[in-house]
Amino acid sequence: MTEQLTETAAHTRSLVDKLWSYCDVLRDAGVPAIDYVEQLTYLLFLKMMDEQEKKLARRGKPHRILPPGIDWDTLAGKKGGDLKDYYERVLEDLGRRPGTFKLIFLGAQNKIQATGLLERLIKDLIGKIQWSREGVDVKGDAYEELLSRSASDVKSGAGQYFTPRPLIRAMVDCVQPTPEDTIVDPACGTGGFLLLANEYLRREHPMESLNPDQRDRLIHGRAFHGVELVRGTARLAAMNMLTHGVVPDEHQEIIEVGDALLSEPKVRASLVLANPPFGQKSAITVVGEDGKAVKDEAVYASRDFWVTTKNKQLNFLQHIAKLLKIDGRAAVVLPDNVLFEGGAGETIRRYLLKEYDVHTLLRLPTGIFYAGGVKANVLFFERRRPSDRPWTSKLWVYDLRSGESFTLKQRPLRREHLQDFVDCYLPGKPRDERVDTDCFKAFTYDELIARDKVNLDISWQQDGGDHKSAERSPEEIARSIAADLRTALAQIEAIAAALANDGQDETPR
Repeated sequence: MTEQLTETAAHTRSLVDKLWSYCDVLRDAGVPAIDYVEQLTYLLFLKMMDEQEKKLARRGKPHRILPPGIDWDTLAGKKGGDLKDYYERVLEDLGRRPGTFKLIFLGAQNKIQATGLLERLIKDLIGKIQWSREGVDVKGDAYEELLSRSASDVKSGAGQYFTPRPLIRAMVDCVQPTPEDTIVDPACGTGGFLLLANEYLRREHPMESLNPDQRDRLIHGRAFHGVELVRGTARLAAMNMLTHGVVPDEHQEIIEVGDALLSEPKVRASLVLANPPFGQKSAITVVGEDGKAVKDEAVYASRDFWVTTKNKQLNFLQHIAKLLKIDGRAAVVLPDNVLFEGGAGETIRRYLLKEYDVHTLLRLPTGIFYAGGVKANVLFFERRRPSDRPWTSKLWVYDLRSGESFTLKQRPLRREHLQDFVDCYLPGKPRDERVDTDCFKAFTYDELIARDKVNLDISWQQDGGDHKSAERSPEEIARSIAADLRTALAQIEAIAAALANDGQDETPR
């Protein structure tokens, strides 16, 4: 088994190396870095659908997946300008189709204007690989590796859509998705959270152990829903799910293109896994239960939030909290300022601690995100029915930050670095069985509420420096300094906001 896994991994890397070599060619041809995988996605999708049609035909069950007049053999048989013209007509035609076709191809543009390069991609690379014969795992792993390599191109900005997979795996291992869950990510990027939740479900709940409805929910993706603002990124997420064996029905929408903060959710979640975009300002106006409106570029008329704020991170936290069904659970990556910011931030934390069971906080080290210098945390909480008493009894804080530092190249975060946290979390077991360690401490509701501004930016360890890390590069040091400066600025802004609101009650009645 080990030899087979090693061989599969080597084969996957070989496929990715071939694909990535053409990304280098695309870059030389002037294709923007963030568009590399998107351009390959169009061709991979066409080839894989063509192979599925031929496989069904061989089994005596002929079925058209691609629309009439569109097939890989016709595409591969053309040359020069005819090839380019036909391919661009295909992209336009598929963009008018419903379901997955529309999601992947709506607005699709051929950015490979060199006909010779387009011909090489179709005939010498994509066309020579039988993707359907590689197995779902190889296809999926290869595509996921492509996304990872694209995200590592920091200058392209693609890394903002890519949460480190070891972190996601640890989060998923803690919350333990079930076949009955409806799993939602309101800022899904390239689909990493949905993808690894799907991976966990298929590993821990084999298809043969599921009833027909559960199997259908997994295979056709009714167990998953993602929202992504950027269409190009949404199509990558859709393709990522597809290559991992999640094939939606014709009119089903696993990945929704839009702003999750702008409209009422189409799906209520029993489990939210998310890493909302970092950044202070929303591009919209929000109106909270308090009736206050903060005008920006558009109107957001939801009255579902506890408090009005233009801070996008705080709005996403409110949105996720309201998105959960009763007894639903969430694991959300949040920057430090969400833990300590005054004003609206304090109000939201008070409401969250009272109305939800906010039970675990993982303080993350620096150097694990492609966006440099990010200081972030993972907050785990569960929704409960309305009650007069606070639902949070203890918040357990795990400090993975003090004395730790990672870098993307010299010391990348791996899943084993998070194993002690997962062990302390005790997935699937009562939380009253948890025990204190040097890194894991519990704080009662009364202790949290008594803290100035309900500040959850809690640390008790002396930072011993980076004695556990590899020597950091000047770039990493500069990013860490920049992160400290941004944190200090956020604290100053929070103080200024508190002074400006002195005497005003921001708490909803």
